[in-house]
Amino acid sequence: MFHIFQKKKFLVDLLNGFVDIHNHILPGIDDGAKTVEDSMSLIHEFNELGVHKFVATPHIMDNYYPNTPKTISQSLALLKNELIKKGLTQISIEAAAEHMIDANFDNLLERSEVMPIRNQYLLVEMSYLQASINFEDAIQKIGSSKYFPILAHPERYNYLHKTKKYEQYKKTGILFQLNMLSLGGYYGDSVKKCAYQLLENNQIDFIASDIHRMQHMHELKKIQLTQKTIDYLLPILDRTVQNFS
Repeated sequence: MFHIFQKKKFLVDLLNGFVDIHNHILPGIDDGAKTVEDSMSLIHEFNELGVHKFVATPHIMDNYYPNTPKTISQSLALLKNELIKKGLTQISIEAAAEHMIDANFDNLLERSEVMPIRNQYLLVEMSYLQASINFEDAIQKIGSSKYFPILAHPERYNYLHKTKKYEQYKKTGILFQLNMLSLGGYYGDSVKKCAYQLLENNQIDFIASDIHRMQHMHELKKIQLTQKTIDYLLPILDRTVQNFS
């Protein structure tokens, strides 16, 4: 009996020229890179893969990471200065934020203290334990403020996996951003299964690394994909680059 094995390729081989729109590479302001040296190490690894453009998205999370446009801009300036010192002129980095939909989110939106991507898209997240009570109301307010809402890593909210919420969210105009590490099972089998289901249902709009530390980079390099999955991913990768280059 002959067994036909489907050859797999590495995800990182698809990333040359990619624009990473969700990551935690800014130093010292959330649970991502702790120092400028940490940031530079991650950027060096990405650079080796052909990824030169970044939108850094540190957390804005009430009571945990109460970042502001000022703290984020200061961290960005620190990292940019180091890039200049090292002569890494090919690296382009700008800053936005990953906004937790919490009790303080409406206040930030009303005071224009949110950090959109390219002044158009607002990256948002919920707790991994339960959905934000004010999520749908917040989404409406984001739209009224002339932003396009992007839900970060929808596959990671286990409480949504066996519901019809994904379809409902898409109907309201919410964009979905997949985490690369979900494809390799880094966050668990249930998250991985959901990631592939969302891909097959054509519900993913963008993809990003959501990288926090070097461990994530090591795991990212291990991810292998079938040609079928690559066929799903290629237009998403291209859409991400086209929208954020």
